[in-house]
Amino acid sequence: MNVDAVQSALAAEHAAVWTYGLVSAFVAQQASAVAEGANAHRARRDTTERWLRDQGAVPSPPAPAYLPPQPVDSAASAIAALISVETDACAAWHGVLERTDDQALRKSALDALTTSAVRATRWRKAAGASPLPITLPGRAGG
Repeated sequence: MNVDAVQSALAAEHAAVWTYGLVSAFVAQQASAVAEGANAHRARRDTTERWLRDQGAVPSPPAPAYLPPQPVDSAASAIAALISVETDACAAWHGVLERTDDQALRKSALDALTTSAVRATRWRKAAGASPLPITLPGRAGG
């Protein structure tokens, strides 16, 4: 098992929770989707912290703030930030899948990767991006 990979996934979850909070004022029309994403990442963060503690590791704390790929000052930039954090979460959880044989952790990582890929696709649709789905979620260039 690779605790470092899980710590990286936890960092991605911390960033996602923070970003969903940041963008909420800019995407009021999609408030329920923002709340669903925020709640899902909070739950995944909490589960990940518990897993780390169960392994005898100290979960890394969140950063005081995170830098979105561009300033968030509109609905379009807010959605771009959400696409970015969901894509980052896919990559982090893919990293866990690559580094563990633990079946329970693999199942959890696959679920996290899949749900982030689905949310990324929904945000890409909201942004009018093409293509909508990511070919290989969590892989460089995917």
